[in-house]
Amino acid sequence: MDPRTRSLLAHADHPVAAPLGDDSVERLLRHALPATGGRVLDLGCGQGTWLLRALELVPGLVAEGVDVSEEALERARAAAEAAGTAHRLTLRRGAADTEAAALADAGDGPGYDTVLCVAASHAFGGLLPVLDACRRVLAPGGTVLVGDAYWEREPSAAARELLGAYEDLAGTVERITGQGWAPVHAHLSTRHELDDYEWCWTGSLTRWALDHPAHPDSPEALRAAAAHREGWLREYRDSFGFACFVLRRTAE
Repeated sequence: MDPRTRSLLAHADHPVAAPLGDDSVERLLRHALPATGGRVLDLGCGQGTWLLRALELVPGLVAEGVDVSEEALERARAAAEAAGTAHRLTLRRGAADTEAAALADAGDGPGYDTVLCVAASHAFGGLLPVLDACRRVLAPGGTVLVGDAYWEREPSAAARELLGAYEDLAGTVERITGQGWAPVHAHLSTRHELDDYEWCWTGSLTRWALDHPAHPDSPEALRAAAAHREGWLREYRDSFGFACFVLRRTAE
């Protein structure tokens, strides 16, 4: 099964591709977006969930999104058409890191008032490269909203192997501030948000496989859901955390 197709199926019941509830998404956006107007860019926008909510919250806001999945972008376009905000939304297909570099090199205008990158640091090779890419396209005085994993408790060796070399929360914040960023707001995903995300991910994929038993990808989807569920419950559920930070530069 193509990984992008699998991701879309797994997020059918949780279009925010991160462990965050709707209320948390709205609070973070209200802290990150300008009160009226402005430009927002989402690097790794997926189905455009964050951008669609931003356009709904801020009159006159203009939004741009970048993602590698054409199917996800088509869903974002359709949702924007249905919401009546398609005229304020531009979507680009491409790798987030490559498109961010191209936008920075183009120097199109003064930059973006808000840059989002939530649960997409893998596209850049880590949190600090994400922040560097955001800095290059950010308008003076602008705001970055970034979301990434951290270790809530000391993980097992298997958990580190599954998910990667994250820091604890204090270490994560120290890395961010060490690069010239100041947190002005943050949200730590709750146990309910973390568990809801994982049950939705594995459940949506499992349900699709059971509803399409004759599909050639059905057995693989079942295996992927079971493997993900096993790794979550046995290896990283008790140590994994997710944080979203609203950041400003300490010096321009």
